Amino acid sequence: MREQLENTRIEALEFIAAADSEERLQEIRVRLFGKKGVLTQLMKQLGTLPPAERPRAGGLAHETRAALERAWDDKNRALQAEALTARLRQETVDVTLPGTPLPAGHRHPLNTVVTDIENIFLGMGFSIAEGPEIETDYYNFEALNLPPDHPARDMQDSFYITEEFLLRSQTSPVQIRTMENMCPRLPVKIIAPGKVYRNDDDATHSPMFHQVEGLLVDKGARMSDLKGVLLRFIREMFGPEREIRMRPSFFPFTEPSAEIDVSCMFCGGGGCRLCKGTGWIEILGSGMVHPRVLTMGGYDPGAVTGFAFGVGVERVAMLKYGIDDMRLLFDNDIRFLCQF
Repeated sequence: MREQLENTRIEALEFIAAADSEERLQEIRVRLFGKKGVLTQLMKQLGTLPPAERPRAGGLAHETRAALERAWDDKNRALQAEALTARLRQETVDVTLPGTPLPAGHRHPLNTVVTDIENIFLGMGFSIAEGPEIETDYYNFEALNLPPDHPARDMQDSFYITEEFLLRSQTSPVQIRTMENMCPRLPVKIIAPGKVYRNDDDATHSPMFHQVEGLLVDKGARMSDLKGVLLRFIREMFGPEREIRMRPSFFPFTEPSAEIDVSCMFCGGGGCRLCKGTGWIEILGSGMVHPRVLTMGGYDPGAVTGFAFGVGVERVAMLKYGIDDMRLLFDNDIRFLCQF
């Protein structure tokens, strides 16, 4: 067995050294290490040897195989380097030619709208605040005046991870976190853009969408201040001719609460299919911060007041660009996105 292994080693090294192409080298690999290869057959014969001879013969066989594999790898690298050198000598590259142009990308309309909203409110003295997308039940509901048995929770149909943690269904928790961090400083004047999650999916709803929450807390903040801030936002976003109206509504975290409608930007308020003939389109929810929410944030509702509002970024984008199906915003179809 020892003599056979030595002869195989010497002969194989000669074949490997003489190989003049990668194809020839691959043939040698099959002849040596393949299922029916010479070295493979010798390894199988180890089991026929007397037990006393097997350890020594096995060690020699593995040494022979390792030596041949190293020699094969070295020769393969050498042949590959020779082939690359030969190809580079044959090919000529004009480095002065311009490169292959890549198509310019486009900003996603949602990113554009978020940036526009941020710039409008930054211009009014607001700052930008952020919060976690995985929220506790306390910050997402209880601190916003929605105890566990509150019926308004059913409207949100949230994605719970555990009984305590969920994917936030609104950016309103950032209000509480900001007030806790800033208390007792005044004024609190922030917007909170970000992703939110609800179990809803159709042409005008998505299980993941974007909101921008706004909060102002100060001494003497009034409903008229809220209306002035929102009117400026609407006119800068949709044009100076737009008007707004406030309709009574209900939100657990504001009191009083109001829905904000904007005069239809498609018919100018005359009535059309999109505004259902009313001349108005609902755009966002708002109201004066509920005293309990101020208390949960650490502020004295007897000393300060505040207002809050929340707007859906997708809704603003659909109205601004005339998009009739929200799902287009998430399909990543370049034919749609390149229009923006």
